Amino acid sequence: MTQIITPKHQRLQVAHILHKHIGDYQNQYRLWPQHKKIVSDLLNCRTAHLGGHIDRCDSCGSVRIIYHSCRNRHCPKCQHMPRERWLEKRKDEILPVKYFHVVFTLPHELNAIILNNKKVMLNCLFAAASKTLLAFGENQLNGTLGFLAILHSWDQKLKAHFHLHCLVAGGVVSKDAKRFIPSTGDYLFNQQALSLVFRAKFMQHMADAWLSKKIRLPADVYKKLKHTLFTKTWVVSVRDPIRRPEHVLEYLARYTHRVAISNSRIESLKDGMVTFSAKNRKKHRTESVTITAVEFIRRFLLHSLPKGFVKIRHYGFLANRSRMANLKTIRSLLKLPTQLAKLSASLQQMMLQLSGIDISTCPCCNHGKMQLLAEIPMHRARAPTYLPVAAR
Repeated sequence: MTQIITPKHQRLQVAHILHKHIGDYQNQYRLWPQHKKIVSDLLNCRTAHLGGHIDRCDSCGSVRIIYHSCRNRHCPKCQHMPRERWLEKRKDEILPVKYFHVVFTLPHELNAIILNNKKVMLNCLFAAASKTLLAFGENQLNGTLGFLAILHSWDQKLKAHFHLHCLVAGGVVSKDAKRFIPSTGDYLFNQQALSLVFRAKFMQHMADAWLSKKIRLPADVYKKLKHTLFTKTWVVSVRDPIRRPEHVLEYLARYTHRVAISNSRIESLKDGMVTFSAKNRKKHRTESVTITAVEFIRRFLLHSLPKGFVKIRHYGFLANRSRMANLKTIRSLLKLPTQLAKLSASLQQMMLQLSGIDISTCPCCNHGKMQLLAEIPMHRARAPTYLPVAAR
């Protein structure tokens, strides 16, 4: 008798909350087109609606059905392998120097404007932070820094909290490109000085956007906001350096390809209420937060990004256009091998490296190999993203 391999029981997921309460959400809020796409993808992820394939063991005959992932960057289930592939590409780019973690945070007074003008305002954030770091590298270290910036838009309770995590190599390429100048000790730049320059650069970018009408605010509202923002101390944090290059990728893995909340943090869904865990950084403990399912969905969708928006960006000697050439030069200056490995591991190889599990081996008999038996076509009509009015 042919045995069908079924997946283990799945824990509570964002998709379950959407499936059960998206209709309730739509009774209170409009589901915008970009949100509709996210909801649709998450509801259909790893279901028959997206198609898949059927494998059969060449030894015991067991059958396994695997459905395709949605690959939406907002999906908690779809970020693991893209993250690992991205990190794999970064391995040979890590230099044997200290790395610094710098966080640029925008004041919450800007939240409403950002949420209504995401692309423009978030581009202002990237531009202000990158220009600040590059200016400090040039003025204080006498060369060009190399760093990457990763956007996060949430806090632990899923509320809007816009900030950039920047991983900065502790050193610069000299202006004549003939030396690599390392930073001194555990010091990179003064936080207060970074904060002042970052604020000035962001305000200039925002002013340019307002004058060109890329963001629309009445003149009196803009002037009042500008005054408020200039009276605040903006938060820029330079954290302790990562001392060992081999730990840099492990450190990066905490921040890249993250979504607002992982499924592992969701504790329960009961009577229209969602409970999830959240770190209380001030009290150094993890707490449970309970909100309505509708509010959970609203907060989750706050963190959607505009189509095509790049949330991980490279700057300085790590800028995409000249990264490989710059790294070759730096490695030569540091007397390191200049040939970078070309990596193209298959999904099977990556899973074996990460988990020690060979996904081609039959989980029933543990010695046969799973062979493709048939493809499952994608359904033209996906699962609905909302409930008909009569059914609400």
